[in-house]
Amino acid sequence: MSFGDAMLISTANVNSTIEIDAANLAVTVDAGVGLRQLIDKVEEAGLSLVAAPYWEGVSVGGLISTGAHGSSWWGRGGAVHDHVIGLNLVVPANRSEGYAKILRLDSKDEIFKAAKVSLGLLGIISKVKLRLEAVFKRSITYNFTNDAQIEDIYMEHAKKYEFGDITWYPSKHTTAYRYDNRVPFIAAGDGTYDFIGFQSNSVVVAKTIRATEKTLDNGRSSVFQCTLASTFLGAKKLVADGLKNNLIFTGYPVVGHQGKMQTSGSCLYSTGTDNSCAWDPRINGLFFYETTAIFPASKFANFIRDVKKLRDLKPENFCGVDIYNGFLIRFIRVSDAYLGQQENSVVVDFNYYRADDAWTPRFNEDVWEEVEQLAFFKHGAKPHWAKNRNAAFLDVQKKYPNFNKFLGVKRLLDPQNILSSEWSDEILFGKAGAKADGCALEGLCICSEDRHCSPVKGYFCQPGLIYKEARVCRYSSSSVESESDKTNLILD
Repeated sequence: MSFGDAMLISTANVNSTIEIDAANLAVTVDAGVGLRQLIDKVEEAGLSLVAAPYWEGVSVGGLISTGAHGSSWWGRGGAVHDHVIGLNLVVPANRSEGYAKILRLDSKDEIFKAAKVSLGLLGIISKVKLRLEAVFKRSITYNFTNDAQIEDIYMEHAKKYEFGDITWYPSKHTTAYRYDNRVPFIAAGDGTYDFIGFQSNSVVVAKTIRATEKTLDNGRSSVFQCTLASTFLGAKKLVADGLKNNLIFTGYPVVGHQGKMQTSGSCLYSTGTDNSCAWDPRINGLFFYETTAIFPASKFANFIRDVKKLRDLKPENFCGVDIYNGFLIRFIRVSDAYLGQQENSVVVDFNYYRADDAWTPRFNEDVWEEVEQLAFFKHGAKPHWAKNRNAAFLDVQKKYPNFNKFLGVKRLLDPQNILSSEWSDEILFGKAGAKADGCALEGLCICSEDRHCSPVKGYFCQPGLIYKEARVCRYSSSSVESESDKTNLILD
């Protein structure tokens, strides 16, 4: 399918093959197979896939290409691409070979290190071979507690719990530590993890929440945002964030099969017309942005300390993110993939309200821009390849020691550069786009002039509050009045 100079290639119908090699603990799967379909098939054979992202609504090819991950520093780690032992890549061919050719790659091929996280820029992944393990169960307990020590104990947590993660709710000074380890298959329990954020929602409820958020954002009110954050956090504690011992949560620990505990997305299977995923674009429900930063483990503590300083200036500024699950902190292991991580790393995801159009500033716009710039510029985090605003990718190639090796493979496999586009070049090379009015509001640029924000609506380019090198769009009522006075003078 082509759109002007762009080309979209779908693997949706490349989804029929799942071949399990029980003797060698491996599975070969078509790239278009859905993650849930793969997990269920593997578990039926008495085996388990160790790593998976938390959201199951993805294809195998898609999650491999973008560096999708769960959470673990143990074994081969939480990134799915580090459990790949082979893949088929369809690449352009020269005239004597036809239109395309298939490369069958494994760990002995140098190209394999580039192909494991390729962003779709090397060729089309048609098959993936993944390493499996004997079937096992997991035991999960959440500990909701004070956030005072988070920057001191996150490494200890990652080392102690194979699949452990941490969720931080800054405005509530609360941290949820996930104690998550494998247990023998004979351990009692048939639990599931049905993450509360991925459960089916009433369309009416989703629309109502969005309308409420929009009203609060436009009204510049943090009071009700904080009330919502407290309500949602209370609900998460009550239902263990979606853990179920059987049909409901009855107490910790929750023990269940790996295939039922590692990933979720029950809203994908809504059967009624009045229920769906809360962010389904067809219902005008939730609309938010997700920023994801990947830190070298040793640098993460100072990021947390800086965010705490920013939070402590005005804790209610962080209520908006706590409505959306706060800061989710996960762990991924060092990788040999050229666009993977060169050392054990900490991944932080945080979601926040997004306006309906690109020209509308958000309440607390400056707060999230400062957190973003703290992560990517002061503390050297890398952006997740499948997420983030354009500004997060500035100079990204300098953060990957093997970036030029990846480019060398790309030139070899795609000499005419037909698999690239203007958009992919912006991400891969982290080039700053042309600055224009309002460009900072959606992260297309970092502001350097007021016009890059929205002075008409009271947002002006200002230094960060604790990171003075940051440049953010901050609201100023006095400046709005000044601008209004200037306008009246001109009209007079």
